[in-house]
Parts: sequence; structure tokens; C-alpha cells
Amino acid sequence: MEGIIERNKKILTRDCCALLLIDIQEKILSVMKEPEMVVNNSLKLIKGFKILNVPIFYTEQYPKGLGITAAPLLSEMEGLNAIQKTSFSCFGAGNFFTRLRDNKVTQVVIAGIESHVCVQQTVLDLIASGFQTNVAADATSSRNEMDYKFALKRMRAHGAEVTTTEAILFELLTNSETDEFKEISQIIK
Repeated sequence: MEGIIERNKKILTRDCCALLLIDIQEKILSVMKEPEMVVNNSLKLIKGFKILNVPIFYTEQYPKGLGITAAPLLSEMEGLNAIQKTSFSCFGAGNFFTRLRDNKVTQVVIAGIESHVCVQQTVLDLIASGFQTNVAADATSSRNEMDYKFALKRMRAHGAEVTTTEAILFELLTNSETDEFKEISQIIK
């Protein structure tokens, strides 16, 4: 094989990535399938992204009626402000997509609920806007299994990378010979 050897462009890199947590709010979290899994893996993502110094954003869907983000997540995101929205897709959350682009973000890691509504619509809009999307399947959920499974299939069919929390963190690390690796290894245990 001749030619230039390079890494796959779909592998996440710190300098152009961001984490987006979508609507992981107390009042709706309680009716999701496996809410503990969503919270635990979202916490791992938040902690890992903080260690790696990668931007984190989070949204709240109609917080007046659905409440605020789950307390364990909020305590880890101290100093960040929720992007409040009433549209299902984050595309309708003011200038959020422009904000991502202005910050040189081209890859977005997604966690949140519900997989087949706000997560899916946001992912499809991000793809249409030229962003690479990476859905953490173990940090997303819906009220029922069928909606969750079909949402993952549809997002993948339209170009989303569907993966796991651990895979995301290790992609961003790229190397095991760092202090960051030791810290993240503690998080994923």
C-alpha cells in the first residue's frame, strides 16, 4: 500500500469536540428505561470531558414544566448554564449551532433523553449542518425499548456514529501514557 497513512477522520479529537447533554431532567428521567445507566454514563462523560478540557453544553426542555437537570449531573457541571429550549431539536435553541461553529467544534458527542425525540432530531439537524455526531448509546434512553432501538438505527443510517461512553473517552485520550489516562481509568471502573 502506497500513499499517505492517516487516522480515520471519524475518530474523536479534543481540539474540535464538545459534549452535549440533552434534557436529562429529573421529572422525565424517572420514566425512562434504565435511568441509572443514563445518569452514571453521563457523569462519566462529564468527568472525562472536564479532565480532558473539552467543552460541555447541556439543555433543558421547558424547565418550567419538566424541572431542571438531574442533581448529580448539575453538581458536576457547576459554573455551566443550561441552554433552555422548547423546540425538540437543539437546532431551535437560539444560536446554539452557531456557537458550536464559532468555537471550532466539528464533532459533537451526544447523551440524553429521549432518544427518539430530542436526541434524534438534534442529531439529524447537526448532521445536516455538517457536524460529525457521536451518540453515546449507553447514555441515552427513551420510555420504551422500541423507540430507543429504532432511534439508534435511524441516526446511524443518517451518518451518526453510535458508540459507548468508554469508547468515546478512550478515543479522546489517544494514549495510555498520560496522567489523564490514569484519571479516566478511575472514572470508568
